[in-house]
Amino acid sequence: MDEEQENVSTKVASIDPEKILSYIRKKDRKALLTVFEIVPNIDIAEAVNDFEPADLLYIFRAVPSEITADFFDELSSDAKEALIKAMTDKELVEIINEQYADDVADTVNELPANLASRVLRAASKDMRKDINQLLQYAEGTAGSLMTTEYLEFIDTAKVSKVIEEIRSKGKDAETVYTIFVRNAKREFVGTAGLDDLIFAKPDETLGDIMNRDVVSCYTATDQEEVAKMFRRYDLNAMAVLNADSRLVGVITIDDVMDVIVEEQQEDLAHLTNMSASDKPYMELSAWSNAKKCIPWLIALLILGTFTTLVLDRIEKSHIFTLLPMLIAFVPTLMDTGGNAGAQTTGLMIRGLAVDDFGPKDVLKVLWKEFKSALIIAGIVASFAFLWITMEQYTGIVNDAESFPGVNIWAGNCWNLDFFGHTMKNSALISITMGIAVLFSKVIGTLLPLGAAAIKKDPALLSQPMLTTIMDVATLCIYLVMAMAFFPHFA
Repeated sequence: MDEEQENVSTKVASIDPEKILSYIRKKDRKALLTVFEIVPNIDIAEAVNDFEPADLLYIFRAVPSEITADFFDELSSDAKEALIKAMTDKELVEIINEQYADDVADTVNELPANLASRVLRAASKDMRKDINQLLQYAEGTAGSLMTTEYLEFIDTAKVSKVIEEIRSKGKDAETVYTIFVRNAKREFVGTAGLDDLIFAKPDETLGDIMNRDVVSCYTATDQEEVAKMFRRYDLNAMAVLNADSRLVGVITIDDVMDVIVEEQQEDLAHLTNMSASDKPYMELSAWSNAKKCIPWLIALLILGTFTTLVLDRIEKSHIFTLLPMLIAFVPTLMDTGGNAGAQTTGLMIRGLAVDDFGPKDVLKVLWKEFKSALIIAGIVASFAFLWITMEQYTGIVNDAESFPGVNIWAGNCWNLDFFGHTMKNSALISITMGIAVLFSKVIGTLLPLGAAAIKKDPALLSQPMLTTIMDVATLCIYLVMAMAFFPHFA
């Protein structure tokens, strides 16, 4: 390896865009080719996404299309769009026809209509047919996720013949590690692994060696369900069937990994009360970023009306007018109740996502969480009692109406009147907190399970609903408990 190639090798861990740009400026095809030989496509794409179209175009002219086809798929939507505009028809034909149909279909979905039409015109007749077939399926389904480039053989085919076909056609398939098998009626009947073929006798048929206990899905199956099946059955590839149980495509593990990341990002966005985005953060404009937040903030503002109504009632209550110190604990009570529910909601969403349980297990899950909630509520309430007592004795909070300036530092707190008043306040707040935690845990269990039961995203509905319900519930519990503890002020 010459000095220039050694310099390229040192950039494997962290690709330097300026170095790649210098190769382009010097028209150093050899150095660019070396980059593609030693650096993953995704790392190169991230390094060059912001290059000018002319510089990007040189990469595709300098490096063979069979190498840059996968690299093209890793580029950002904006970079792809700029490249397609800059490429000649011949260059576009070369790069498009080196890709897999499902990758091209994803690109077409992201492009404006005029550029999408140009890409489809550049595709070969067979590829165009496959792309159009993929585009007809609803987004987020197995049909939109699958590839139509796979290895399929009839169950009567001899092992020797199959291996020969794989050698000649395998490079065009998405995967050669799983062979899909059909019968004479074109019904999907099983799979054979590449290792099964290697160790089989040449005169055996696929029907003799194939696996019949296979897992498959339908074109309308939700992509999140597909991801769960891959995880549950430890799959590398899975058959996708149409309504007649005929094999129409396959899904491979690399596509499922993208789905898992996408679903996790969507759940995280929902948990933070934001709309999910299919673009990386750095590609979003300020307005696009704002649009994700505004709808949820407005919705929560409207839902907060219920909290306002309860607070208005509390403000007009004689209890909180005569005992203003109690108002100081409202934020603590609301935060503790909300946090307790959020913990449970997180557990429920994760459990539903990995199929630990489902809506049908609601009673079993609710009983388990209720027992756990009783323990948590008891411990939190006990600690709260001690802590709030300490706050009153040290003067962190003080009932200025009944005991002005009374605290441990002044040495005037050692009397039964102050002790009795302190114990009553501590008991009121700690019991309210315990009930709020218990109630919050129950609601935090029911909301995600309820959302899943009506086929809605648990993360989407649970968090904003939980916050509003717990704010209102905690304030109501506090008001009722205050009236019970201080009936002469009610």
